[in-house]
Amino acid sequence: MKKLIVSIALLGLISNATAQEKNIDEVTITGKLMDLPLKKSSVNVTIIDKTQIQNSAAQSVEEVLAYYTGMDIRKRGANGIQTDLSIRGSSFEQVLLLVNGIRMADSQTGHNSMNLPFDLATVEKIEILKGTAARGFGNGAYAGVINIITKPNSKNNLIVSGEGGDFKSYAYGAASNFGTEKFRNFIQVNNSESDGYRYNTDYKIKNIWYQNNLAIKDGNLKLMAGIQEKKFGANGFYASPAFTDQYEEVQVSLVSAIFEKKLSENINFNAKTYWRRAQDMYLFLRNNPSYYRNLHIGNNVGVDISANFKSKLGITGIGADLRKEFLASNNLGSRERFVSQAFLEHHFSLFNENLNISPGISWTKFSDGKDYFLPGIDISYNEDNNKFYVNFAKVNRIPTYTDLYYVSRAEQGNPNLKAETAWSGEFGYQYQERQNYLKYSMFWRKTENAIDWQKENPTSKWTAQNIGTLETKGFEMEANHQVNNWLGYSIGYTYLDNQNLDKAIVSRYSLDNLRHQFVAKLRNNFKGLSNELIYRYNERVNLGSYNLLDDKISYQFKNFNVYVLVNNITNSDYIETSLVPMPGRWFHAGFTYNIKLK
Repeated sequence: MKKLIVSIALLGLISNATAQEKNIDEVTITGKLMDLPLKKSSVNVTIIDKTQIQNSAAQSVEEVLAYYTGMDIRKRGANGIQTDLSIRGSSFEQVLLLVNGIRMADSQTGHNSMNLPFDLATVEKIEILKGTAARGFGNGAYAGVINIITKPNSKNNLIVSGEGGDFKSYAYGAASNFGTEKFRNFIQVNNSESDGYRYNTDYKIKNIWYQNNLAIKDGNLKLMAGIQEKKFGANGFYASPAFTDQYEEVQVSLVSAIFEKKLSENINFNAKTYWRRAQDMYLFLRNNPSYYRNLHIGNNVGVDISANFKSKLGITGIGADLRKEFLASNNLGSRERFVSQAFLEHHFSLFNENLNISPGISWTKFSDGKDYFLPGIDISYNEDNNKFYVNFAKVNRIPTYTDLYYVSRAEQGNPNLKAETAWSGEFGYQYQERQNYLKYSMFWRKTENAIDWQKENPTSKWTAQNIGTLETKGFEMEANHQVNNWLGYSIGYTYLDNQNLDKAIVSRYSLDNLRHQFVAKLRNNFKGLSNELIYRYNERVNLGSYNLLDDKISYQFKNFNVYVLVNNITNSDYIETSLVPMPGRWFHAGFTYNIKLK
């Protein structure tokens, strides 16, 4: 704690950030049933725009997310090879990831959720919704939702890129926007490789991504398709740090068609259909596949329909989500289930639109389980640049197939697991104007039948169990200030108290959270030269504390951009999860060249 106080004292004034330069009325939150202006939203949401992504000292979506308070990004290895997402002390199974509104949830395990078939440069915007979200998104939106948005831009161009760095790492790629005003297309391919920062941490990542947008009368027809292939050494990733020869190959593909139509002045209709396939092959001994091998192939096929209509009473949204989940595995067996979800939400405003209220409810039915009703309500009051908000909701998560059936020399699943349920709430205050932004929030969540892997003694197996009641509470503070057109700074802090109320346990995931998190950013941009310096202090409940300092310097000259990026400048030793040491200081240098096309 002393280190944290010193860090705040030293960096609080020179820290960075991204000031919200856009007027609050111009920012829209993408919801499942309806899109609302940020001013009318009553939830805790963070929007990361294209400029912030480009200037960040990150090479992957996961690394971008790690720079924001309340986000606990537990990585194994470099460059997003294996990443678990956590929001405010949640497990990685309790965060719902979306790509353009399409669920990336994996019925096998949440370890595969962040395998995205596109490069960071493809991302247009990231929306982080913390807290109560189940009534709008259903099962899995337990602690929050992350929606990654990509889209073709309006200019015909070809962008080529290249990068090299320590540990014989390199990357190259190309992306192109093309088409007519009515029919826009985007295609991106890229490859990244490294020998690794220690024994058996090499990786190869390949992405292919295509997306289009066809403008139709009063609407749009969109198609997106992509595939990612990862091959990487998994030194100590699972089981024990002593097992240094583990290896993994992952393939993820996504195909989706989206139809958007304004049926009348007051009625909007949306329909999405999608297919997500994930294949995960794991070897205990990289050079001896026959010793122990797991192969899991999962397919999720679904359709998502929603509509909203305006009336004198406000905006009403209704929706339905139907999907079939298939799994074929040499370890977990052949599994399948059908999931039905229905949603109802209403938004209305009172007192000259200063008071905004959004009640709603979702219903979920699993073919191999029972029904779940998840109600919730969001309320906010705006006065000039000030906003007070409160929300309260019920959330749930059913066990994954790994939780239920996985068997290895070190782990044992449990087919008798019950679903996790919780009541979750938040109260917050926000102040925003063109150059200043302040946010404070208090949150809590009480989980019944919490699912985790635990040991009875050091020599026993990890077993999946309902470990009892978990109580999570804490608070969050963020402050951003844009000094002038070329200089800005921000600071953020999260405190988290996560406790098992029933008994003391040896937990694998649920109690491996951050207790203190401090983030400071300093950004400047002057005549094409930009720099972003990011400092992070993290204190974990079980893995101690560490300081990280990252920096990215870039120079833009006409259509040519060059940059130097340094991660972990101070060469700190740290671990984020599973006793896997993370990389030390890592230098990168690269370029992008934008070629205009007719």
